[in-house]
Amino acid sequence: MATKKIQKNTEVKEEKKGGAKTDARILGLRVTEKSAKGSMVGAYTFNIPNNVNKIEVAKAIKIIYGVTPIKVAITKRMKKVKLIRGKVGTKAGGKKAVVYLKKGDKIEFA
Repeated sequence: MATKKIQKNTEVKEEKKGGAKTDARILGLRVTEKSAKGSMVGAYTFNIPNNVNKIEVAKAIKIIYGVTPIKVAITKRMKKVKLIRGKVGTKAGGKKAVVYLKKGDKIEFA
C-alpha cells in the first residue's frame, strides 16, 4: 500500500478586526529578556513549528511584516523533565528562530 504525505495548509490569513496577517509557519513572538535585547539591534526571535525550515521562516516574515531577513538561525529546544510537588512532569520543547534584519529595517508589534 502506498502512503501519501499530507502537506499542512500554510496560507496567509488576514484577521478581520485589526487587519493583521498571520501565517502557520510562525507561532508567535518569543518574549524574553534576551530576545528584547536582540530586537534593539535587529534580531527578532519567534516560536516556530517543528517541521519548518529557514527558507519557510524567511518567506513568512517577508509576507507578514514586509521586511526581508538577511539571516535566519534556528535552534531546537529539548523538553525538560521537572519534579513539581512530588510528581514528575515535562516542560514542552520546540523550535525557535532568530531572524536578523538589515540595519534600517524594523518589525513593529502592536
